[in-house]
Amino acid sequence: MRIIVVGGGVIGLLTALECSLAGAEVSVVDRGAIPNPEATSYDRHRVLRALHPGAAEAAAAIEAHHRWAEVESRLGTPVYHRVGALTVLGPQEPEASAAAFAELPGARRLSVGETAERFPQLRLPRGSRAVLERDGGVLLADRILAGTAEVLAARPGVRLLPHHRVTGVEAAFGLVRLADGSVLRADAVVVAAGLWSRELLGPDLSGGLTLYRQTQLMCAVPASAREVWQRTPAVPSFGTAEGAWLVPPVGGAPLKLSAAVACRPVERTGDRVAPREVQTRLVLHFTSLLNGFRAEWIERAEDSYYLADRKTHGAVLGQLGDNNAWIYAACGGSSFKFAPMIARSLAGRALGTGPRVPTGLRAVDHPVRMPGELSVPESRWSSPATGVRRSAPHSPDAPATSPHHSTTGVAP
Repeated sequence: MRIIVVGGGVIGLLTALECSLAGAEVSVVDRGAIPNPEATSYDRHRVLRALHPGAAEAAAAIEAHHRWAEVESRLGTPVYHRVGALTVLGPQEPEASAAAFAELPGARRLSVGETAERFPQLRLPRGSRAVLERDGGVLLADRILAGTAEVLAARPGVRLLPHHRVTGVEAAFGLVRLADGSVLRADAVVVAAGLWSRELLGPDLSGGLTLYRQTQLMCAVPASAREVWQRTPAVPSFGTAEGAWLVPPVGGAPLKLSAAVACRPVERTGDRVAPREVQTRLVLHFTSLLNGFRAEWIERAEDSYYLADRKTHGAVLGQLGDNNAWIYAACGGSSFKFAPMIARSLAGRALGTGPRVPTGLRAVDHPVRMPGELSVPESRWSSPATGVRRSAPHSPDAPATSPHHSTTGVAP
């Protein structure tokens, strides 16, 4: 069986690996490098925790711990640092129900006093409480992407096609058209193009997707405090109105700070230069939350982008017509932690075996129907110098050339 995966981010790469392990021939296509440093999933680190508002999503997050351990074993290198996850609940935030809390392995409630004693570097809001998950931790995103691409490159029957811009998908024929005029053909197509899904979907279908831009601070902890900070758990929520969160400096990655207030909807992607006023706001906020924190810790401030469904603020999975073709059109900003489960579900659909068990993620378990043909308007991929297409499409069986070989700062 032949499968084409469009997209060199975490969903595309892990889906390709699942398909290859099942015996399929797989081609991975990306407009940039593989992995693509411009992808939403390309980042230094991401947070993995089980505490979520919904029971189904919490169960999915618990399962994700096991799936990431499996990925780590396949890659043969440490990519999951189990430093724990500390979720702070503000004075007005409800506690998890007793039943939901009982399902969290190795979790315990901490008072402000207990938290201050265990983690003196953190200064929590007055009246807050916290939940510490022993099994939470930090995923080293860039190592996961690079390691998965390396494993794929070494597998028989796998082609990595970087720097190939996709201009169209004809699901009924299993065709993927490229900007250089070549065509790929397969039995199944999976599109996980992240930010660039909107180009293929066009304005009529992508109107329900919102593009977000987020600022984060990458910080170098002083040597005198480094040991303390390396033992600090991930803090996916400080319980503040600003929505502050923190990823500790593990595995050689910097301390990362950001907040919901540093995330704003935008019309299009652009540069990644963080606005000075947003940086200043984050510095002032974290000065009040972290003992000893100073602006001098900041190595760089950068912006990143991600797509989310306008209504649910989550991911979107679409089936192209009635065909064996799928588009994971938006990540919702939190797909990385569920990526192994999403990839297994997508691979099952592409292979024709179907998802063996529901993931518990509504968008993945209940795909929406989309048109069976997607295309980018010619003006969006024409040669900048001439405004005309460089070559006419070849026949459906014409092979493409096959040379070999993103965090973003979304909320944890």
